[in-house]
Amino acid sequence: MIKTLLRAAGLFAFAAWTMPLAAHQTAAPAAPAQTVDADPALWVVKDADTTIYLFGTIHLLKPGLSWFDEAVKTAFDRSDELVQEIVLPDPQTVQKALIATAINPTGPGLEERLPADARKAYLAALADVGVPAASFDRFDPWFAATNLTVLKLVKAGYDPNSGAEQALTAAAKQAGKRVTGLETLEQQFGYFDSLSEKSQIAFLTDTIKQLPDAEKEVGKMVAQWSAGDPDALAETMNEGLDATPEVAKILLLDRNVRWASWIADRMAKPGTVFVAVGAGHLAGKDSVQAQLAAHRLKAERVPY
Repeated sequence: MIKTLLRAAGLFAFAAWTMPLAAHQTAAPAAPAQTVDADPALWVVKDADTTIYLFGTIHLLKPGLSWFDEAVKTAFDRSDELVQEIVLPDPQTVQKALIATAINPTGPGLEERLPADARKAYLAALADVGVPAASFDRFDPWFAATNLTVLKLVKAGYDPNSGAEQALTAAAKQAGKRVTGLETLEQQFGYFDSLSEKSQIAFLTDTIKQLPDAEKEVGKMVAQWSAGDPDALAETMNEGLDATPEVAKILLLDRNVRWASWIADRMAKPGTVFVAVGAGHLAGKDSVQAQLAAHRLKAERVPY
């Protein structure tokens, strides 16, 4: 299950800006000693009058990784519109989405909802990232799981403000490009909220068990992303996904199918679009590129 959750760093845009505790519980990462070059993969789908670039992002990165250059920057500069998973939400939007999908104002607290043999480890995980024991009592298990993972990564030096979406959004606004989203924040929260109570509890308890490996696993994903190796990235991110078919279908496959349909529809309209979604969506046998085949479209890798 932890691989599925760690996909939040490469699948879900909300990981970059909707973890409210992350901003308060950990110190800002130190400035990097030097800039490290990264060359993540880029694809293009095009016809006579429409060009759509597909770029896979990592939503939480350490400062100092130089990826927004070369072919990626050239493709972005050529584009009229930036399309991301969601448009960067304001605090009011985040609060509204949390109330609708993640908060339980009555009933047993989260600690009580966990199996008795998991409670001690849960409290220890909270303490490890500097979060008071009662912080998630009124939240759903999925929200605690995602927050614990992001908090662990922030503690290790990963910075939501260094994520790809932040840089792309800022550049698009500066250039006067249109910025739109394939989904809403409410939808992204809703994918997790739609999981059964049993799946959510398993999600949280498995996350707690695997938190010590979170930094190592995400570091591996970032290295593969930086090297432009989607096959290796898919192998890392998809490990164990078959064991959680409900989660895999909701978080990955269904969304890839919808986004491929969106791309097919958008190809009917002239223009150049830069689509940036979590890197996990553009890797593996169920990727967006694979789903495009049903629409008789093919994404070509952009060499650089």
